[in-house]
Amino acid sequence: MADRDVELLALLRDFDDPQHIERPRGYEPRLLRTRFSALVARLESDFATPCDSEQDTQDSSEYGRVHVPAEATTAGTRIVVCVSKFGDLALVCADNPGAFLGLQEAQDLGELDIADLEKVHRTLVDLGYVVVPEELLERDYEGPSALWCHRPTWWQRYFGSC
Repeated sequence: MADRDVELLALLRDFDDPQHIERPRGYEPRLLRTRFSALVARLESDFATPCDSEQDTQDSSEYGRVHVPAEATTAGTRIVVCVSKFGDLALVCADNPGAFLGLQEAQDLGELDIADLEKVHRTLVDLGYVVVPEELLERDYEGPSALWCHRPTWWQRYFGSC
């Protein structure tokens, strides 16, 4: 396992609080809304197009999603950015979470251009998000929270629901 993955798994464990499944202690939706709005505006500017977004996801630890339309990307596949209610975590994927076995597969299949991906990553980092690879989030969940999924993953813990 790469050093970065070890660090990110440690971060995921640090955020894990069994008393707060859907949102962290001290959750401040106003602050998330402000940063999320900045994310949408920046992606719209970077890709020179309106981006659909959804926020304040109910019954989920995911705060919201931004969709960069396929027509605005070099490869012609939409890019989806998911933002968690926990720890400024963000996930970037081609088309939709789970559509590919991670960003590398999407790139290998010609569905994701590296320049587009770098543009999204730069925006997320500039806004203070921590980008977690989908491959890491698909690992089995091994934290203290009681998740009632058949096979819980870190993605379900921080971006989904069980």
